[in-house]
Amino acid sequence: MLLCINGALIDLTFVLCTVPLFLFIIFSVYTMLPFQLKDAVVLSVISSLSHILAITIHLTFYSRETRYLANQLLSNLVVFLCGSVVGAFHKVLMEKTLRQTFQDTLRSVGMRMKLEVEKRQQENLLQSVLPVYISMKMKLAIMERLQECKDKEEQQRLVKDNNFKSLYVKRHENVSILYADIVGFTRLASDCSPKELVIMLNELFGKFDQIAKENECMRIKILGDCYYCVSGLPVSLPKHAKNCVKMGLDMCEAIKQVREATGVDINMRVGVHSGNVLCGVIGLRKWQFDVWSHDVTLANHMESGGLPGRVHITEVTLNHLNKAYEVEEGNGHLRDPYLKDVRTYLVIDPRSKEPSLNTQRAPKPRVNDGLKMRASVRMTRYLESWGAVKPFAHLQNREGFTQDTIVNGKPRFKYSVYCCILSLIACGVFLQMSFELKLLFLIASSMAYYGLIFNYKADLFDSYNQNLSTKKDIWNFTQDLNCRENLNRLLLENVLPAHVAALFVGENKKNEDLYYKSYDCVCVMFASVPDFKEFYTECDINKEGLECLRLLNEIIADFDELLSKPKFSGVEKIKTIGSSYMAAAGLSGPPGQENNRDRERQHAQIGIMVEFAIALIGKLDGINRHSFNSFRLRVGINHGPVIAGVIGARKPQYDIWGNTVNVASRMESTGELGKIQVTEETSLVLQDLGYSCECRGLINVKGKGELKTFFVCTDMSKQQNGLQTPAGQTCGPDSCVPVMLLN
Repeated sequence: MLLCINGALIDLTFVLCTVPLFLFIIFSVYTMLPFQLKDAVVLSVISSLSHILAITIHLTFYSRETRYLANQLLSNLVVFLCGSVVGAFHKVLMEKTLRQTFQDTLRSVGMRMKLEVEKRQQENLLQSVLPVYISMKMKLAIMERLQECKDKEEQQRLVKDNNFKSLYVKRHENVSILYADIVGFTRLASDCSPKELVIMLNELFGKFDQIAKENECMRIKILGDCYYCVSGLPVSLPKHAKNCVKMGLDMCEAIKQVREATGVDINMRVGVHSGNVLCGVIGLRKWQFDVWSHDVTLANHMESGGLPGRVHITEVTLNHLNKAYEVEEGNGHLRDPYLKDVRTYLVIDPRSKEPSLNTQRAPKPRVNDGLKMRASVRMTRYLESWGAVKPFAHLQNREGFTQDTIVNGKPRFKYSVYCCILSLIACGVFLQMSFELKLLFLIASSMAYYGLIFNYKADLFDSYNQNLSTKKDIWNFTQDLNCRENLNRLLLENVLPAHVAALFVGENKKNEDLYYKSYDCVCVMFASVPDFKEFYTECDINKEGLECLRLLNEIIADFDELLSKPKFSGVEKIKTIGSSYMAAAGLSGPPGQENNRDRERQHAQIGIMVEFAIALIGKLDGINRHSFNSFRLRVGINHGPVIAGVIGARKPQYDIWGNTVNVASRMESTGELGKIQVTEETSLVLQDLGYSCECRGLINVKGKGELKTFFVCTDMSKQQNGLQTPAGQTCGPDSCVPVMLLN
């Protein structure tokens, strides 16, 4: 009997000893081995069944006591089932946690990469518009302003209003200024289609930008078909005068090649002067790097008083050349009265003394090949062969990111960690030794494990520390990313109108081609402060003109603030030219509808522009009261068809061209202080809108002959003194009787 009992106990002990071991194996399958859940379940079932089957066979054939066999097997099955459930539950939770951690890490790394892309785009945008030393100051100031505002809606409002009235202007000495004008281009442009005009300008000015880069000159701005640049910015150059003269000669040579190859009668007139400049950015909208000083004004008159195909320089520039070029008398005072006290010279191109070499290098005329083609077509086809870079070409290849680029494929070590932990647990539970030896063994094993990891796999910890992301990290990245995106939008919309900027950035960008569009009716306004030229002085008291520009910055900034009003949402600032302000109405709106606007909507844009001009006059009056000045605004307005486009690769610029723009500029330059001068066609539209106009008479307009112009009446007191037109009376063609002022 005792033997039977001992045999049963031995069998029971054998069964009980193997159950924890197989339970450990089952749990290890779920926690240690790199299997999916269904594979782990299959392996755990196989392990459980193998143990039950082995125990059943052993107890059935080798044990005499089988009364409790069924109960024992059922108990083992329940234990294995519970172990499988616990293991499966652990694996599901771990996989869920790891998946969530991986997704958070992926989002964090994705945010970082997208943030880097946004940063690079900011740098490219700023450097496309402004020099680095100014753009960095402006970006830091804007970033600080946006980060101070925690509210997202307030950030968006600040970005939209852009109320940053800092002055970013710096004085530079010993520089040379070059002005160049394409003679005959206005006549050529009148025969061009929108696409041809934008292609010609982009190719020509792209070529000039390339020449400027080769001669260490910085392009400042493009004004219609006028191009001006400076050498000696931002770093002073000892050969600044030689650089500008060499660039002027290269520009004349490039235009000469175009003329000979196409037969189009165009030429280049260049003026150069050396001196000092104030350079920087003024205003709140449509930032454009510009230069101001008396020397800049003189360089402009050197161009207008020059000769086509020649480089016209002052005596100051000649002294800087150190006899590098031969010159002859320029007699600029005979062509421009402003130069009456300035001695000028014409530079002799050294290439003109080598006729044989010049003939070999110049392309053969191919005019006979295209006599039936328009001049603009011949010009466009020839210029396209230059292959100028398109505007914002640096934004086309955005560096994207995918999960494949984020997941770097580094070896995972979580299974080795689990394996070591389970091994330590198994040793602590199943080893039959004293507690002291077991503890010593576990400590030694742990130290050896950590030593191996830190010596050979330290980079894994660094990688995981860098990639590990929390919800707070993701939130911070999201906030920073939103701030960068807002700043990018602000920067781009300060270069282009909002509806044009959308074509160059974003997921649906379409910058693979030049942007150009033709409009049937756009109202163009030029407003200038002529008195500012007399106000501007350069002396020690006003920091060589810097304080004068500070006041001009306040004037332009106040003008820009008016654009934030809903009433003037349709008015688009184009650019500033010295103390002149150029704007247009009728350029916005859904694509495809510009040419289909009804007459009332077109006329309403003209009325809005007049209201904007009246508001500018009011703003200037307010500035006069606070600064104790007596500035008066001179405004010219015209409406008609224009062509809009984006040109220039190094400094992309949105501009509008056409006869409408030229006449609007003449309306301003021939106008009177404190008055708004308009053409006869514009005055008829304003009468229909309820404005009163006063006929000025015939005036001589350069390039247009004699034009009949009108002044818009803006004096409210005059309207109230009985000067309204009786009901039913209309204005005749010779004079316009005031009717009433539209509120």
